[in-house]
Amino acid sequence: MRVIAADSAAAILDSQFEPKQLVASVSVLVNPPYREPSFRLSEPIFREVDSGFEVIVHEAELCRSLLDKMPADVIHLDVTLGAVSIEELSPFELSSLRASRTGRQNILKILPRLRKIAGEVTRLYNIDMLAIGKESVPVRIAELTAGSEAILYACKKAAEEKEPVLLGLPSLCQPRVIGDYVFLHSLIAAEHDIRGFAVDGEGFLKKVKLSETLNPCARGFRALNIEPLT
Repeated sequence: MRVIAADSAAAILDSQFEPKQLVASVSVLVNPPYREPSFRLSEPIFREVDSGFEVIVHEAELCRSLLDKMPADVIHLDVTLGAVSIEELSPFELSSLRASRTGRQNILKILPRLRKIAGEVTRLYNIDMLAIGKESVPVRIAELTAGSEAILYACKKAAEEKEPVLLGLPSLCQPRVIGDYVFLHSLIAAEHDIRGFAVDGEGFLKKVKLSETLNPCARGFRALNIEPLT
């Protein structure tokens, strides 16, 4: 089964380690054995965390754009609603699903746009867009890939603005830089061979200094101090 999945990840943190802006959104194609992306689309977003639920619509659009380039059998969105079909999800059905009140309200705001995209996907490609969320391995791979891309976007921001950036990474992952590649490896026991990666085609890794730290306010999360080189 070929799966296209999407997620947004990594956040610019303030000095108190509070997240302020989401950095990157990606869609990925994941093929068996489901360990890393086979293909991806990535965009910097730098969107305020307070309106973060809005990025779900953008993620759905990225999935559709990737589907224009690569065939797949299903789409997984980072919306945890028991793998229901987005196209068939009604406000009434949403109210009966297990989710927080705030979560349901936020999804209700964007549901018409999500259903429109899902309907186009079904009509053009005859596949489903599922609200499966964190139960999906491809969504996890999308999260790690978005985090890898976010590191590069944050490096570019630090180098161009000549200001340090504190970047919060996705949960339970370890960054590694090897040459022009940035890898994020999952630290979850059952996911030891799952990773995302990004390629530094513009050389921004050479223009900054990276140092890793634990996030003291969020157990299981790490952060990167990114300082521009003078």
